[in-house]
Amino acid sequence: MRNSAWRLTLPVVALAVALGACGADSSSQGDAAGADGIKVGVLHSLSGTMAISEVTVRDAELLAIEEINAAGGVLGKQLVPVVEDGASDWPTFAEKATKLIAQDKVATVFGGWTSASRKAMLPVFERRKALLWYPVQYEGLESSPYIFYTGATTNQQIVPGLDYLKEQGKKRIFLVGSDYVFPRTANKVIKAYAAANGMEILGEEYTPLGHTEYSTLVNKVVQAKPDAVFNTLNGDSNVAFFKQLKSAGVTAESMPTMSVSVAEEEVKGIGVDNIAGHLVAWNYYQTTDTPANSKFVSAFKAKYGADKVTSDPMEAGYNAVYLWAEAVKKAGTTEVEAVRKAAGGVALERPEGLVTIDGENQHMYKTARIGVVQPDGLIKEVWNSGEPIKPDPYLKGYPWAASLAAG
Repeated sequence: MRNSAWRLTLPVVALAVALGACGADSSSQGDAAGADGIKVGVLHSLSGTMAISEVTVRDAELLAIEEINAAGGVLGKQLVPVVEDGASDWPTFAEKATKLIAQDKVATVFGGWTSASRKAMLPVFERRKALLWYPVQYEGLESSPYIFYTGATTNQQIVPGLDYLKEQGKKRIFLVGSDYVFPRTANKVIKAYAAANGMEILGEEYTPLGHTEYSTLVNKVVQAKPDAVFNTLNGDSNVAFFKQLKSAGVTAESMPTMSVSVAEEEVKGIGVDNIAGHLVAWNYYQTTDTPANSKFVSAFKAKYGADKVTSDPMEAGYNAVYLWAEAVKKAGTTEVEAVRKAAGGVALERPEGLVTIDGENQHMYKTARIGVVQPDGLIKEVWNSGEPIKPDPYLKGYPWAASLAAG
């Protein structure tokens, strides 16, 4: 059956192309540094089902902008954020991206979360030759000259998550995800991995973003009796899923769930009693032990409240601002092509550790980390890759993924 999520994105992409085609391209040409500072776009879902995840990414990006300004700015100018709400609606992301580039004339945009939002924005940025810094892990099998991907690609999160489950003897897996491009594509990768590694996929279920009734799906999971669940649900659907999983008597000990879109912020929304003991795969946790992270956590709590938590997407968004600023300093201009050329090889010690921009595919070298949700709501790292992993968005280094990369 044809992928319904892809059918839904077709009109979105068509709209994005139309939006990208309107107006002149001149907004993204030349140096965007004006007399009053350098305007940068911040575009996230501040309302709707994805707000549970994206609001704090915006907050982290604004913190980075504030810190950079306090240290003297970029090229001697202050950064001026222009914040827009994507409203958990993919055509709105394309519309607001167009506004930021053409009307506000920002030097770059930091934004997005879901792959549907990124797919909607991609033709806008490519048509107008403007830069998007996308801060969230995603399904891979993509690269664009006008997107820098500061979250993990597949071989830095999903593959390490599967490796960990395999090492723990969890070979019978049930797949649960939201019905759009990231979960469906990620699950194609998972099924290819499973076929090559002696793992069995017992079921594959999808629900719409924002879905809250999981009793039927949970019953299917319980009846299948998997060794583990691989979870690619996004947004506040995770709240309902984990609550109903617990209500069905499922525990982390009897049937652990490996999540790739549940971080510290989502744990708070889900309720720690509903998710403690379950597994997550990321590149950063609030508990990650680096000097840069101690500073980041303290600064974030000082600005937004002592009860706030930090998470991987927030840290990747925070990093994006610093990485762009460093590339601009290296280029000596905010002009897009010069920044793209200068960005390759830029390396910074960030809260997660050393992060380096791969100039070939504009993804980051990142350390993979598996964690367990603790009773206090934080995440304890139980495994890491030991060093940053070279990004391989098309999984060219994995023979089992040859058909995926070709497609």
